Amino acid sequence: MAANNRRTIKELKTLNHDQQHLDITFPDANDDSELKSGLIHLLPSLHDLAGEDAHKHLKEFHVVCSGMTPNEVTNEQLNLRAFPFSLKNKANDLL
Repeated sequence: MAANNRRTIKELKTLNHDQQHLDITFPDANDDSELKSGLIHLLPSLHDLAGEDAHKHLKEFHVVCSGMTPNEVTNEQLNLRAFPFSLKNKANDLL
């Protein structure tokens, strides 16, 4: 029975499709829009430190993104693309 539990490194690193994914799934978009560096620099940062307010981070993130949404993308598309850039250090590991 112990031999059945042994797996190779290749098997361990292969994605198990039976598990739920926590990654961001982007909606289908046929545009070639890109995030501007100016937007990325304006995004608030969440580091997942004690005392940081995640709710405040989300409110500030929403304000920045809603004011800089290009015409060719929706707010949802911009939010999904930009959000990972607002996470730093330990908070980035949550993705």
